[in-house]
Amino acid sequence: MPSHEDFIHQCLELGKEALLQGNPPVGSVIVWQDQVIGRGIENGRSSGDITQHAELLALQEAVATGQRDKLKEAIIYSTHEPCVMCAYPIRQYKIPTVVYSVAVPELGGHTSSWHLLTTEDVPKWGKAPKIITGISAEEVEALNAAFQDSLKKG
Repeated sequence: MPSHEDFIHQCLELGKEALLQGNPPVGSVIVWQDQVIGRGIENGRSSGDITQHAELLALQEAVATGQRDKLKEAIIYSTHEPCVMCAYPIRQYKIPTVVYSVAVPELGGHTSSWHLLTTEDVPKWGKAPKIITGISAEEVEALNAAFQDSLKKG
């Protein structure tokens, strides 16, 4: 049975792919019963479309392939804390568990002042998802450093 670490490592591989394309190193997978039903690679910089976040693309793939009903029993994994934009559909689809490696305190849906991932103030969203953080954080931070270095060079 795969572990949270196994799925975060899949996210890391996607994050490396994003980095090679000049994007922030964010990768995301959505898992239902140990099967990946959606994948996303951050590509806002390379596409010129800032809505192309890894979590949104993973959700779009799951929905496009007929997996929407499974989202209520799925886990979304990401190298980075889902931002407030990504947190909204996570809550709308009622994904019960969110696993990420590193926080994004300025705009994260969990750690910023906009707590979209954890608020229970929106009745139709129901119970807040379980949040698990810190898995493979050092590896993600190394990718973040590589991205910052690439910004300085060019």
